[in-house]
Amino acid sequence: MRVHYLQHVAFENSGCFEQIFTHRGDTISCTRLFAGETPPSLDDFDWLVIMGGPMSIFDEPQYPWLASEKHFIKSAIDADKTVLGICLGAQLLAHVLGARVYANTNREIGWFELTPAADLPYPELARVFFEPFPVFNWHGDTFDIPDGANRLGGTPACVNQGFVFEGNVVALQFHLETTPQSAKALVQNCADELDGSTYVQSADEILAPTDRFAQLNSKAAALIDAMVSIEQQQ
Repeated sequence: MRVHYLQHVAFENSGCFEQIFTHRGDTISCTRLFAGETPPSLDDFDWLVIMGGPMSIFDEPQYPWLASEKHFIKSAIDADKTVLGICLGAQLLAHVLGARVYANTNREIGWFELTPAADLPYPELARVFFEPFPVFNWHGDTFDIPDGANRLGGTPACVNQGFVFEGNVVALQFHLETTPQSAKALVQNCADELDGSTYVQSADEILAPTDRFAQLNSKAAALIDAMVSIEQQQ
């Protein structure tokens, strides 16, 4: 399987995903949009993974490549590629699928319990998201669920934490790929967002529970397996 991911800032990479895909024997490539790189042809990959970033999907004046990225993502969906969006990537997916993206009532940064939706239509995903568990968040925006998509779950601070569209498009507002190293990079580069508000944890609260990262990454691997299984059935 050929996996391609879109990276929006230098300090927010693919986390544990690269190790998961490499272990599976998949090939991995990357477009560093922040460095002016151009995405590949649709014929050059099977899966598209859209990573997070501190910008808003509407920040095209500051980040002109956002406009072309949106067209590229929609083209990948229309070409029936399997697509996974994380945080900003999830918001971009919601946007290109016609849903509203907007400022969340609360900024949400740190570890908060995800309550999965009770009516997930895909048993493979239901086996991954079958009980509440702590997930890592770092975002200020949220989205509505696109028409035809199924909601994956929510946290106390954010009702819509993800969705699945037609089985092969999955959007996660939260991060399963985060490692201790990538969390530390976020803290170092986005410390100004740690404002002490209701759903914003301190740097120590974010980095201290090291056992949670392994649990999170285990869920990431289970999600990839579930998406592969769904893809093979379609």
